[in-house]
Amino acid sequence: MRAKRCFLAGAVVFIAANLLLSGCAINLYKQNPKQRDKIKSLEATVDSLEKQRTAERKRFAEVKQMLAKEFQTEIADRNVGLKMRGRNLVITISDAILFDSGKAEIKSDAFSILNNISAVLKTKVPDKDIGINGYTDNVSIKHSKWKSNWELSTARATDVLHYLVKNGVSPKRLSATGYGEYRPVASNATVKGRAKNRRVEIVILPEFEKKRPDDEKKDQEDVK
Repeated sequence: MRAKRCFLAGAVVFIAANLLLSGCAINLYKQNPKQRDKIKSLEATVDSLEKQRTAERKRFAEVKQMLAKEFQTEIADRNVGLKMRGRNLVITISDAILFDSGKAEIKSDAFSILNNISAVLKTKVPDKDIGINGYTDNVSIKHSKWKSNWELSTARATDVLHYLVKNGVSPKRLSATGYGEYRPVASNATVKGRAKNRRVEIVILPEFEKKRPDDEKKDQEDVK
């Protein structure tokens, strides 16, 4: 449903821009009251979306700044990273601090980091959905219960998800995905590169309009 709304929002912006910039639209605006009302409605929609986006960018920037201050030591040690990826705010945590090699149980060293992140998710972005993504390097698993890096990365993402839920983050907001070795951020040819690739990302996802009750009802009808 979110993807549909984002697509519709983009379509509205595109249509409005083309209508407003075309000479035909200007003539219609002058001659046809219905077209004039339609253009005004599109202008209002575009303006509303832009205001929501601006407010959201500001809020994400504030959250990023707060996290950067909270995790100064971890960022300096390269155990935590913060960045904007498009409109998403991405918190990257190295597997070195999260897990033992080949395992998916969170180490106690990571508890304080995840506790602080949980608090931010609950208090600063309580209305945003959260994606938790697990990644590995390309070294094949040999001495582990996991069939492949895909299973390992998925189990790690899911374990982080359960930890956030245990700390009070609503499970309705969360999803977990394992990408294995197939989304590297560095070369797997070096030790340092492989270390960067072994990570979990907690992604705060943007949403420019709240879901209305009638949207929930429509979702249910679509399933039937």
